[in-house]
Amino acid sequence: MVEKELLPTLKAIRNLTLEELKQEMLLRKEPGFRAKQVYEWIWKKSVRSFDQMVNIPKETRSWLADNYSLQCVETAEFQISVDRTIKSSFSLHDGNLIEGVLIPTRERMTACVSSQVGCSLTCSFCATGYMDRKRNLEAFEIYDQVVLIRDQAQEKYGIPLTNIVYMGMGEPLLNYANVLKSVEMITSPDGLGMASRRITVSTAGIAKMIKKLGDDQVKFNLALSLHAANDTKRNQIMPINESNTLEALSEALRYFYDKTENEITLEYIMFNKFNDTVDDARELYEFARKLPCKINIIEYNPIAQADFVNAEADALAKFVAYLESKKMIVNVRRSRGKDIDAACGQLAGKK
Repeated sequence: MVEKELLPTLKAIRNLTLEELKQEMLLRKEPGFRAKQVYEWIWKKSVRSFDQMVNIPKETRSWLADNYSLQCVETAEFQISVDRTIKSSFSLHDGNLIEGVLIPTRERMTACVSSQVGCSLTCSFCATGYMDRKRNLEAFEIYDQVVLIRDQAQEKYGIPLTNIVYMGMGEPLLNYANVLKSVEMITSPDGLGMASRRITVSTAGIAKMIKKLGDDQVKFNLALSLHAANDTKRNQIMPINESNTLEALSEALRYFYDKTENEITLEYIMFNKFNDTVDDARELYEFARKLPCKINIIEYNPIAQADFVNAEADALAKFVAYLESKKMIVNVRRSRGKDIDAACGQLAGKK
């Protein structure tokens, strides 16, 4: 019996640094500047085929195609909400699906991107938490989401992308290296050249990784998905809190700020008759007052897998009034894209 010849696995070219690409091309006796040209095509110009590299000799393009893959993220489909929010289902080279969202407001045009296929944290109010985590996204797969959503913003609304939030599927700090690499390329002149201050990474709260962000002197903003300011309640809805208590998170956030002086946001979804009383607001104040931060109160977006309901308007008003009486900076974030399951906590990789 003759065994089938295995096809060689092509190397993902965007996992190479510029220096690594240069060394591989020098082995082929390519001129020194050729790697820089290719690098510009695969990042800054975001080509989707080696054939599009028009200033690269045809023979070199054929060699690249025979040895490397671009593994571009593709838009499988998209939906447009009545409020102009666009949710996209993105297909990956291995057939997995992720979701990303373009959120247009009067002041800004924001891309919400995913960092993992699925999620391992099992937060009870979040649709992604009911999925298995299949794998981490590569840095270029996060980058591609930004490029595709940026192009949507221009094509649909004629407005450039202004902000990026890592608040889609997955826990960014459990894909630490690739998230930081994606930010590096998004902010690099060799990539999209966006300002770090326009990027926010949101975490469910992994204390040691928040401290690592501080040690690495990152320049982007950090958001903590808090949602309850006592350990008993937070354990109920976010099991990660059992190993990352509020005390540990408070210490880590303080450490992060002392190292970076970067903005911290506390995200707080209000659930009816769970975390929406003035006593809950008092606990939130006690947690927040130790930190240089602002608070975003977020409207809950129901999902089929959970019984949570959005807080009543009267409870919301009293909650916010208490925090404002304590001189806290509070923003109330209304739901965007709820009608197409594009809102916070509703992403589940559905096609």
